[in-house]
This record gives sequence, C-alpha cells and structure tokens, in this order.
Amino acid sequence: MKNNIDEEQLLAKAKQKVKQVQIFYLHLVLYAIVVGLLLYNFYIIEEGPYKNNIIALNLSVLVVWTVFIIIHRINVFNGRKIFKKSWEEKKIQEFLEDENETETTTWE
Repeated sequence: MKNNIDEEQLLAKAKQKVKQVQIFYLHLVLYAIVVGLLLYNFYIIEEGPYKNNIIALNLSVLVVWTVFIIIHRINVFNGRKIFKKSWEEKKIQEFLEDENETETTTWE
C-alpha cells in the first residue's frame, strides 16, 4: 500500500516537472517571436521625433524579458543548487548526532 502511494507521488512530481518544462518551452518560443518582431522594428524604424523613445522601449523589453527567460530556465532545469533537500537532511542528522553525543558524554 505504501509503495503504491510512493509511486503515485513520484508520478505526480514527474508530471509537474514535465508541465514546467512545457511552459518554459512555450515561453521560449514566444520570446523568440517577440525578439524577431522587435528586431524587425529596429530595421524599419524611420527618423522622427519619437525614434529614441521607441528604441529605448524596445531595448528595455529585450533586456527585461531576457532576464526573465534566464531566471525561468534556472528554476525549471537546475532547481536549487545550494541547500538542496538532501543537504538539509544531512545537516539535521549531523546536529542530532552532535546533540546525542554531548548528552551521553556529560556526567551528572
């Protein structure tokens, strides 16, 4: 019974991970389309009173969205590199062992 529950939890976690990867790829395709359109906008822009404002807006969209894509990629594919769950559990065990060791070595 417990083994079946563990398998269901693993399956649910795997489905969630696949969904996150799908969303990232959709985000990446949308990003590529928008970058293409912005680059085309740079190509066709003509001289005028608002040229600098349009260029600044386009560049800010490119920079901000690129940062978001990078953050999204790190979250989806790398996860937590520092302080993983296994590291936390190992440290908890070390602290518990230290506590047990100090309690057994003291004289009362």
